[in-house]
Amino acid sequence: MMNKLSDWLPTTNKEVKLRGWEELDVILFSGDAYVDHPAFGHAVVGRILESYGLRVAIVPQPSVNDNLQDFTKLGTPKLFFAVTGGCMDPMVSNYTASKRSRDKDAYTPNGDKGFRPDYATAVYSNILKEKFPDVPVLIGGIEASLRRVTHYDYWSDTLKPTILEESKADLLVYGMGEQPLREIVSLLQKGVPFSSLTTIKQTAFLLNKNEEVPKNKNWKDVSIHSHEVCLKDKKLFASNFKVIEQESNKLFANRIFQDVGNSKLVINPPYETMTESEIDASFDLPFTRLPHPKYNKRGAIPAFEMIKFSINIHRGCFGGCSFCTISAHQGKFIASRSQDSILKEVDQVANMPDFKGYLSDIGGPSANMYKMKGKVQEICDRCVAPSCISPVICHNLDTSHKPLTELYQAVDKHPKIKKSFIGSGIRHDMLVPEFNTKANPKELDDYTEEVMTKHVSGRLKVAPEHSSDPVLKLMRKPSFKYFHKFKDRFDKINIRKKLNLQLIPYFISNHPACEVEDMANLAAETKDMGFQLEQVQGFTPTPMTVATVIYYSGYHPYTLKPTKTPKSKHEKEEQHRFFFWYKRENQAWIRKTLTKVGRQDLLQKLLPTTNSWKKNKGEKVKNTFDDAIPFNSRKKKKFNKKKKR
Repeated sequence: MMNKLSDWLPTTNKEVKLRGWEELDVILFSGDAYVDHPAFGHAVVGRILESYGLRVAIVPQPSVNDNLQDFTKLGTPKLFFAVTGGCMDPMVSNYTASKRSRDKDAYTPNGDKGFRPDYATAVYSNILKEKFPDVPVLIGGIEASLRRVTHYDYWSDTLKPTILEESKADLLVYGMGEQPLREIVSLLQKGVPFSSLTTIKQTAFLLNKNEEVPKNKNWKDVSIHSHEVCLKDKKLFASNFKVIEQESNKLFANRIFQDVGNSKLVINPPYETMTESEIDASFDLPFTRLPHPKYNKRGAIPAFEMIKFSINIHRGCFGGCSFCTISAHQGKFIASRSQDSILKEVDQVANMPDFKGYLSDIGGPSANMYKMKGKVQEICDRCVAPSCISPVICHNLDTSHKPLTELYQAVDKHPKIKKSFIGSGIRHDMLVPEFNTKANPKELDDYTEEVMTKHVSGRLKVAPEHSSDPVLKLMRKPSFKYFHKFKDRFDKINIRKKLNLQLIPYFISNHPACEVEDMANLAAETKDMGFQLEQVQGFTPTPMTVATVIYYSGYHPYTLKPTKTPKSKHEKEEQHRFFFWYKRENQAWIRKTLTKVGRQDLLQKLLPTTNSWKKNKGEKVKNTFDDAIPFNSRKKKKFNKKKKR
């Protein structure tokens, strides 16, 4: 059945009139193009608001370089404006790890750049407050969520206050927005003024210092160092983060206060984890699952093409990796969809006109955390740990992979599914019995074999991230020895099943605590394992992570001990260079560097006196510090065949 224009939320006055509306309740501005799909935050928020009976319109990627008519064309909403910078922080969308402007924007038709301003949430919000000073502005999404408190901004190399200060917004929703939005709308529909929405969980706002703090007898309060103190003392700034991270990941958290100039920032505690019925309801909304027709002549939207035939099965991640923002935004407790809801979406995808029988992903933030939670809820209720699997897997965590294996098998029974792939990252460490000691080894083997035999297209990607145990400890990742053990299991299944699969490990350079020798050792150890690395990148400091706090302050927020981080361009490029030990132009530099630090042992491993490395000198290899994907063994084989001819 063909979609009608009115199947999408309206984006123009013409589309508003098509629905017979004379006015709007909420107008939503987004830094992304409008794709009506559950993987795009603005679409989810729009559909949720619509489900509450509100008249909602979306203004995707409004122009900020003209007379600003995009901000006024739909008039004044009855309730509020909503603003999001998009599915990624706009600074990550716009710039690489070395602060160079990206060539493409994945959330724009044709990948065109220039349609999203830097710091989009604050830019949009300021324009709206100037044009409509009396209309409330509600901000949310990943940019607002992770910048809700004093934070280091890598791209301007400054310590910035809460985004509420810079955006002049009235209220901020952090994390996943369904639960706070439900309460916000409910109260507004009862006639409660927007300015009185001060005790809603998972929201933040600014008060004048002279105003009385809203009372809530169920909450305890904790204060952190003011923004001004953070500007003067990096160590005190670092100490704030322990409080922020722990309160963000508690089931029953405290309210946080922080002074900012003449204002007081109030961050209300988060909601409890969404129930199965709540998350099902969010995914069961009437999405068209397609980009708005206005983009038909502008080209494909890369981010949509990537997830077009994928299924998200859960939210949250209990890994708590020091460089990752997933748990900061989605929480560490897993909210899993029911199998019925997932299979309903599978059927919807399978019946799309251009579906060819292949699901690109059945996954989530981490592919293999579906249905995993605490065995005894009371233990989780008291927990303050930011990770459930570091330094060891919590004895109270149920890591059974059986529900996931059964889900994959149920999906594959659909008559129109030829193959379902797992495109999300798999936590390989949880599949190693020596690390996941409480799990049933047979279940782990069954899951690993299921994935390798039925859900991989030639390559299985995992993320050990580093080989140095001190670096891995800071990252909240397990020892590299468990990657060796996983590879052993992978190789045995590969041989036994005659699969001929490749194992592709992801690694990060210049992470806090990483030294040049650590990178040399990583290169030597992975070379010894038979890898020439392909999926590598430099650490990019993003707000609301332990690693970023260390990068800026020089202190670990939990121990307050000095921790070194590579910061200069020279240091970063030197570390990254070790990934490409096999390139001829790096050979002399590696010899000089390792000789200088007295590591002849590593030098002999990387560049033995024989010239065996020369066998690869004809390869075409991309070696960039930015988002490097430098080597493809399949291309190498083709190239060498051509050379022989």
